[in-house]
Amino acid sequence: MLTVFAVSDATGRTVERVVRAALVQFGDAPVRVVRHRGVRRPEQVRAILERAAGENAVVVHTLASNDLRRVMLEESRLRGVDAMDLMGPLLDRLTHRLQLTPHEVPGLLEQLTEARSRSIEAIEFAFRHDDGQHVDELGQAEIVLVGVSRTMKTPTMLYLAYRGWFVANVPLIAGVPPPAALLEQPAERVFCLWMAPDRLAELRRVRAQRERIPLDPYCSLAAVERELQDAEQWCRRRGWRQINVTSRSVEELGQEIISMARRSSGLASAERPAAEPPETR
Repeated sequence: MLTVFAVSDATGRTVERVVRAALVQFGDAPVRVVRHRGVRRPEQVRAILERAAGENAVVVHTLASNDLRRVMLEESRLRGVDAMDLMGPLLDRLTHRLQLTPHEVPGLLEQLTEARSRSIEAIEFAFRHDDGQHVDELGQAEIVLVGVSRTMKTPTMLYLAYRGWFVANVPLIAGVPPPAALLEQPAERVFCLWMAPDRLAELRRVRAQRERIPLDPYCSLAAVERELQDAEQWCRRRGWRQINVTSRSVEELGQEIISMARRSSGLASAERPAAEPPETR
């Protein structure tokens, strides 16, 4: 039986998939694929090649580091191991054609793929939990935006979702207690968006005219002030952080919320709140 070592500086899923795709062409040939992942030091490369020499194995690798690929080449020649570099030739050709230097970051491909996948999931989550929908699932949200009508909850939620955050938004309605599920959320996850009353009344008038909504009491300055005061009281009772959105862009708000959320949870990533990005090749 032939043994193939699939060697990677990340998870090795990609190099193993390539090897198995090639093996399909050989039907039921007796081949064992052994994955070696997280290979980032010369001594790891040497240990793998020593084992490969003892088992007469073929080595297929996708090492991003030029230094590690050099060690692999030199050591495989010394030990008589058949080693195949899937990454180096492609990087060399692209370097020449693009006139750029590769980053040589282990696992970068799947980090980007994982980020895109998370962003898609977060956007789907946002649409499902917009405007108080499915409040029983608020425990799955990393950020919950609250506020009275027209305080930029939905656009801010989508900005955050596109950056991989799982966000829901719940409207605060004067005289109506917030949903019990919202009151159960940790205070550090809830952000109340607030706007100057006159500006909010103006935005509501524009919406009312466009959608033919009765102006009173929706656009009344007195009614707007009462709603905002009610929302402020809930913020004080529950310890929710309040953010003034008056005359601010969605980008500004999003970045401020991301910064505050990161500080609350001790995250190091500027964009992504979850676990470290998975690595692969």
